[in-house]
Amino acid sequence: MADDKEREGTELVVAEYHRKIKEAFEVFDHEANNTVDVEEEEPTGYIRYEKFLPVMTEVLLERRYRPIPEDTLLRAFEVLDPSKRGFLTREELIKYMTEEGEPFSQEEMEEMLSAAVDPESNSIHYKDYIAMMVVDES
Repeated sequence: MADDKEREGTELVVAEYHRKIKEAFEVFDHEANNTVDVEEEEPTGYIRYEKFLPVMTEVLLERRYRPIPEDTLLRAFEVLDPSKRGFLTREELIKYMTEEGEPFSQEEMEEMLSAAVDPESNSIHYKDYIAMMVVDES
């Protein structure tokens, strides 16, 4: 009975990871063909979702990479938003991400913007963006 509950809990965790992995993968699957361009990683120039899913699931289950806590991400965005508006404009984010620290490439910037920018306001409501990105560790 306890084993069944534990297995059911694990299955729910795996299902949630699969949902989040699929959502993240789709952000970079620009042609909607279950592939992502990774020329520097694969000789074929792309990685298929079917190959990516089990590897990423294992990484998450083994907790190999600890996610940055939500409050840390929020504080980082708030530093970039001294007026405490709760958002950054697309132009502000581009400036910060391409001119400060280790700059994003044009491709990295476009990929981030495709996930982060609200198309109606053309801005990044960072609390919503953070909520989309964080992994629930419970």
